[in-house]
Amino acid sequence: MSDSSRRPLPGRLAAFLVFFASGAVLVLETVALRMVGPYVGVSLQVTSSVIAVSLGAIAYGAWLGGWFADQRDPRTLIAPALVLAGIATGLTLPLVRYAGEALRGGAVPAILLVTAITVFIPALLLSAVPPIVVKLQLADLNRTGQVVGRLSSIGTLGAVTATLVTGFVLVAALPSNVIMVSLAVSLGVVGLAVGSYLHRDRARPGLPLSQRAKATLAVIGIAGAGLSAVAPTPCDVETAYSCAAVEVDPERAGGRVLYLNSAQHSYVDLDDPRHLEFAYTQWIGAVADLAAPPGEAIDALHLGGGGFTVPAYLAATRPGSDSVVFEIDGRLVELAERSLGLRPGPGLRPVVGDARMLIADRADASADLVVGDAFGDLAVPWHLATREMAAEVRRVVRPGGIYVQNVIDYPPLRFIRAETATVAAVFPHVALIAPPRALAGDDGANFLIVAGPDPLPLARIAERLAALPEPVIVISGAELDAFIGRARVLTDSFAPVDQLLVSPY
Repeated sequence: MSDSSRRPLPGRLAAFLVFFASGAVLVLETVALRMVGPYVGVSLQVTSSVIAVSLGAIAYGAWLGGWFADQRDPRTLIAPALVLAGIATGLTLPLVRYAGEALRGGAVPAILLVTAITVFIPALLLSAVPPIVVKLQLADLNRTGQVVGRLSSIGTLGAVTATLVTGFVLVAALPSNVIMVSLAVSLGVVGLAVGSYLHRDRARPGLPLSQRAKATLAVIGIAGAGLSAVAPTPCDVETAYSCAAVEVDPERAGGRVLYLNSAQHSYVDLDDPRHLEFAYTQWIGAVADLAAPPGEAIDALHLGGGGFTVPAYLAATRPGSDSVVFEIDGRLVELAERSLGLRPGPGLRPVVGDARMLIADRADASADLVVGDAFGDLAVPWHLATREMAAEVRRVVRPGGIYVQNVIDYPPLRFIRAETATVAAVFPHVALIAPPRALAGDDGANFLIVAGPDPLPLARIAERLAALPEPVIVISGAELDAFIGRARVLTDSFAPVDQLLVSPY
């Protein structure tokens, strides 16, 4: 080995390489959650899978990088690792989209496979860079601890910086495909630049990459870009929280279906806001119709906007009503204005932010109707499903007012039992609306919890529900207690919503 190959890298270059490679891994990990969401959801299991696969890639990459650094001249390894990581990153987008369409669903094998396709190879290659750089810096064994500690610290700072920048800036400003392509290009450019620099710094002649190798890599890169361009995409708009798309209902001229992460989320009829297509919205409409005398304006608070179906229904059926909608996703509000007929005004006011935070500023006894319809994938966000959140809702509901909460669950119905028990721990009067087969534990479905500080108009609710096209029943009292059984009340310190809700896949 020549003297130049044993010289340590310049300190600033070494620090940059470790910072850059470690940061790129965390960009991949953060964006991966966005890329896999349309196909396998955004549940806790998916998040855990992304983290676990990323950590596995980091572990194997560090091990392999150290092993290769001991077998070959480390200076010949850095550029190929970065360039190959760039190519793998560029190919990730089309691979995920094609594989995601084939593996769509929430089954554990599908989650792990789609996640592995997204992050494993590029993260493994990038994680090989720090140990290679460390090898090059260990010219003086008396400074081993200092060198390893310094570069390890710099790598961690790179990961932290990338996580914050990606989560707070990039994801909010750019689509995931732009982030991934930009990262791929950056890795390729840095890899080629570093390779050129190290080639000039070596005593031995020879090209760092042969012309054939360069041509091969260029062809692979162009092919990846082409596949990315033609790969199927499920999104009209990629927001900070979901992949959103709006489709026209071929059976109804004004009908629009909002998809979030490829799952039907809301239905809006642009020509007739009184039309409620989905069964659970019909149940909410039946309850809302009884919140006050017909046509009388009410004050409503909506936890979650989605397609703004229910606020539009109230505006049409109860002119002069005041609907305040807490929606965490600002870009979803923009999409609703552009494609779903949302017209914000004095009577319909979207407020962008987390409902748990925003409700704290709502005045006591200020709403005749509170509608809980916020979802992260199939589950109610855990912090909106606790007794503490129900207490906030109870504080806001006026005497005689009503709280309705939409919940999705599947057999054995552990989540809906726990959530009903949670609401019943705060409200003295509670009922549950659901299809008979769902209540029997035979099917998954939407459930609607209805609660109030005063007795509910259950007979009139049941009468209205009986007129709907799909059979649905209302249970309360002893029957509801039997359904809840020994389900545990969810609290801010214990709310395993994703584990209680069993995926249908």
